[in-house]
Amino acid sequence: MTNTAPVAWVTGGTGGIGTAICQALAKAGYHVVAGYHNPEKAKEWLERQHADGYSNISLSGVDLTNYDDCMAGAREMHQTYGPVSVLVNCAGITRDGTLKKMTSVQWNEVIDTNLNSVFNTCRSVIEGMLETGYGRIVNISSINGRKGQFGQANYAAAKAGMHGLTMSLAQETATKGITVNTLSPGYIATDMIMKIPENVRESIRESIPVKRFGTPEEIARAVVFLADKESGFITGANLDVNGGQFMG
Repeated sequence: MTNTAPVAWVTGGTGGIGTAICQALAKAGYHVVAGYHNPEKAKEWLERQHADGYSNISLSGVDLTNYDDCMAGAREMHQTYGPVSVLVNCAGITRDGTLKKMTSVQWNEVIDTNLNSVFNTCRSVIEGMLETGYGRIVNISSINGRKGQFGQANYAAAKAGMHGLTMSLAQETATKGITVNTLSPGYIATDMIMKIPENVRESIRESIPVKRFGTPEEIARAVVFLADKESGFITGANLDVNGGQFMG
């Protein structure tokens, strides 16, 4: 396949926020490679994207928790589309429970998917970015990685750890044309949020100073900004996109 557009790899690309990020990057001129978990749903998702005019979106079924698979997947992307110039780590899961009741399986699944995967993907593209002297990495964290959350010790730890990785890698690559930043969304109006019972959802909404949930498109807009060539003086930063719910 011949491709002259810069390549953006978006893990968790078929999810609610991931879809908006893929579409926004595609509109910005990237060839987008979207990660997925469920092959059948991903195929249907891709057909919808192409039907909506996003012909510059492809799929990659890399197992993000597997280091060797990430390395092989990144090589395949490079060979098929060209070097990955933008990496967006958007994949994530929850396995909630208070620490008193949390199992090691719940802990490890979240750490593997939400944090170890970020090492795996960053490690798989960083050498290529160093060789070309250019790269943009955007790690999607969470407001709960900033402030903690009852029943989410595993999730909050993974998301907080993500920013530690961001700051360290940003320092290692600051003189190499590569930026590494974290974006921490607050409560976004995805299917997951809208399935919360209405009384609970309204309580959450009232706790947000702007009195509304964010949209996936607002997160995507911030990603495109951080991924832009003109954003080269921003690295090691965390951008809170949470309607003022957490300021710090």
